[in-house]
Amino acid sequence: MTRSLSDLGRDSALRFALWNRPPWADGLLVRRLLAVVLTALAAALFIRGDPGAERTRIVVAGRDLPPGHLIQADDLHSAARESGALPTGVVTDSTALVGATLTAAMRTGEIFTDLRIVGPRLAAVATGGRDARIVPIRLADTAVAEILRAGDRVDVVGAEEQTGSAARPARTLATDAAVVLVSGPGDRRGGQERIVLVAMDAERATTVAAASLRTALTVVFH
Repeated sequence: MTRSLSDLGRDSALRFALWNRPPWADGLLVRRLLAVVLTALAAALFIRGDPGAERTRIVVAGRDLPPGHLIQADDLHSAARESGALPTGVVTDSTALVGATLTAAMRTGEIFTDLRIVGPRLAAVATGGRDARIVPIRLADTAVAEILRAGDRVDVVGAEEQTGSAARPARTLATDAAVVLVSGPGDRRGGQERIVLVAMDAERATTVAAASLRTALTVVFH
């Protein structure tokens, strides 16, 4: 097959460029290739982990789990992870999780820690106080529950109460409380009602829990 003059010209120009490249070009090419190889090797080692490292068996999510989920045994799997790479509060015993309420959504294989479930540790971290408690409340206006999210800071307010011929005005029952969970609309524990779990100090928790039995409650966002 014959080649056109234009093709020959291009071939000659390419050959000329290769033969007359500057001396530093080869070194630059070698360094770039070496950088690519080292990056690929580092990625492979990161994914593989250290085969000689000490490992601990911990509890991970066996499937995708929604927030507010009541954890069952078949939701949990055991997996071995490098001990030095584990987060603080990692859970190693699955029996401690069965029946607990999940605070946030989890992906399959994600590690369980003590802050993933409703409990004393979550209350203390949410409020910054060691005597914190978590109180379940139903809001008078269900639309408010729709926009509440875990981590919101709110004041809990009791509605006006009628006591005989006198009326007790609306009052603030707790300030700067932390929302730790808002149940889903189809949660089997509350039917179509939205249950809001709010963390606060022990004294105010008692006041809010008692008020929830006799008066409507709402929250004020910070």
